Order: sequence, then structure tokens, then C-alpha cells
Amino acid sequence: MALELENLGLPKDSDNGPFVIAGPCSAETEEQVMTTAKELAQKGCHMFRAGVWKPRTKPGGFEGHGEPALKWMKQVKQETGMLIGTEVATPEHVQLAMNYGMDILWIGARTTANPFAMQQLADSMHGLDVPVLVKNPVNPDLELWIGALERINQAGIKKLGVIHRGFSSFDKTMYRNQPMWQIPIELRRRFPELPIFCDPSHMGGRRELIAPLSQQALDLGFDGLMIESHCDPDKAWSDAKQQLTPDVCDYVVNLLVSRDKTFTTEGIKQLRGQIDTLDNELMDLLSKRMRVCREIGQYKKEHNIQVLQTGRYNEILDKRGVQGSLSGMSADFVKQIFEHIHEESVRQQLEIVNK
Repeated sequence: MALELENLGLPKDSDNGPFVIAGPCSAETEEQVMTTAKELAQKGCHMFRAGVWKPRTKPGGFEGHGEPALKWMKQVKQETGMLIGTEVATPEHVQLAMNYGMDILWIGARTTANPFAMQQLADSMHGLDVPVLVKNPVNPDLELWIGALERINQAGIKKLGVIHRGFSSFDKTMYRNQPMWQIPIELRRRFPELPIFCDPSHMGGRRELIAPLSQQALDLGFDGLMIESHCDPDKAWSDAKQQLTPDVCDYVVNLLVSRDKTFTTEGIKQLRGQIDTLDNELMDLLSKRMRVCREIGQYKKEHNIQVLQTGRYNEILDKRGVQGSLSGMSADFVKQIFEHIHEESVRQQLEIVNK
């Protein structure tokens, strides 16, 4: 279905820069909230964020102050003029947040992954006129993400956007959550008018990764950033390693380069024509390769040979991975391509063998 969308109505920090939502992971104390907010406001930040309710992986950690922290957020708005926003996970959160004048709400990754929770939130939002940002689910499931958006949209919320914070993985990598940029890119292809924010703090999990991830998001056409900023990050009660001081946050944002989304593509039209020609040649080669695979399948059927030959499969992956590296391509990228090619080859051979 098509989402019914309206402009979020959020001001930009500059004519060319992205819209930045900044503030601490958690609202810890009134002093911490107000100090951070005032420092960010002095840097020109227009929207302050803080976690009022903090879902923790295990019990016993700091889980937020709840309603008392909303009073501090309201004070931020009154004293600095910044817009304010927080995460909500239950209908009660939504009601309390609106009672204290939140200008924007967002829904966390754990909640997005639960259709029951999303429907309860959607039902509680009927009649509200407030922008809502939906973070991607913890697992890389685009349809689950879209389903969450549809539930909120069907409740009458048209000021809708998303936050890409990366996806959990068992593999140990340099990122806290794998970017997997292809998923938000596909979301943008399906819903071109949907605003997309990046959360480089949760994605990277370390403050030194915030700048490069933010730049990559802007290079991909993202509309804004949500950056965690704390007046004393090393003493933060949650996610200390991924928070920046307001000074450093401002420094990072000012270094970012925003790309022109409206620039004419006439200058690269000829190069895109070359890409189209090469893609056609690539499809022709794949077609020829599958034809040979089908002939191999016929041979295996006639001589009662099993379809899957693991040794041959490993040989292809190793050989093509090396070739890809020598050609300036990622070995993992080449491996993934040939895994898909092999999967289709096996599927076609199984069809022949089982006829």
C-alpha cells in the first residue's frame, strides 16, 4: 500500500545541512538534561532528544525516570526554545509524552519488531497531530519495518519518518549494529517521499564512528541525523561510548558535506548509458551460464549424479573471491554474488533431475 505522508514540518539547522536531533541517550538528572540542552542550543541545535523510558536487555540497569524526566524535557523547551522528543513504547508512554508537550515521538527497534506492540501504539495515536519516527526493527526485515509504518499511518499519522540505526548481528564487526544500507535504500525506492534519518550513535556504538557513518548517510541522500550528545559522556549512565559532548557534536556536524539532491543528471547521462549496456551484456552472460548449468543438470540426471558438488562450489567461491579482490572489489561482495548464482544453478538442475 502507499503511505499517506505529509511534510514533517521540522526546521533545518542550516540551508544546506541536514536536520539534526541531538541529546543524551538517557535523561539522568535535571542538571544533566539542562546542561546538555543549553550547550546544544548555543550551537544552534533545534531539536533535543533524551530517553525517558529506557528498555534494557537485562533487568537491573537504569531504565529511565519516566514522568519526572518529562518535566525536565518540558523545561528544556521553555528555557531554550528547542523542540523536544522522546521514545515511546506503550500507550501510556504516548499519553504522558503528549501531556508534557513532546513535539516528536519515535518508536524503538525492539518495539518495531513486535506487531502486537505496534498495533497498541497505533491505536493510542488516533487523533494525534504529531510527527512519528519509526526505527528499523532489530533484525533485517524490511517488510516488518514497512508493516510498522503502515499501522501508524492507518491510525491517521501522516507526519511519518524512519530512523535507520542498523541491524543486530551475531558476527563481531566494527559496528554495534550492521548498517546494511541496502535495506533503507530499498525503503526509499518504494517510498520516495518518506523522510529517512540515520542514528550513527547506535549504528557505530563508538563515538569515533559517528562522523564517517553520518557522512555516508548524507551521501546516500538521508534527510537527517539523530546523534547522542551528553555534557559528560564518559560518566553517562547508559551507552557512554557512543555519545559526544555538544562541542564535539557541533564540530562533527559542521564538517559534514551535504550533497545536492536537485542537481541535474545530464552530466552523467552518457555514463549511465554505458552502465545500461554493460547490464544488458551481464544479463546475456548470466543467461548463457544458466544454459550450460542446465546441460550439466541433464548430464547428472542421465548418469545418476547428485546435483550438489560441494568441492566444486568451494572452488568457485575461492577462485572468484580472489579475482574480485584483484579487480578492486570486495571479496565478500563477489562471494555473495556467486552464492546467489550457485543457488539459482542448483534450483534449475534440481528441476531437470526431478522431471
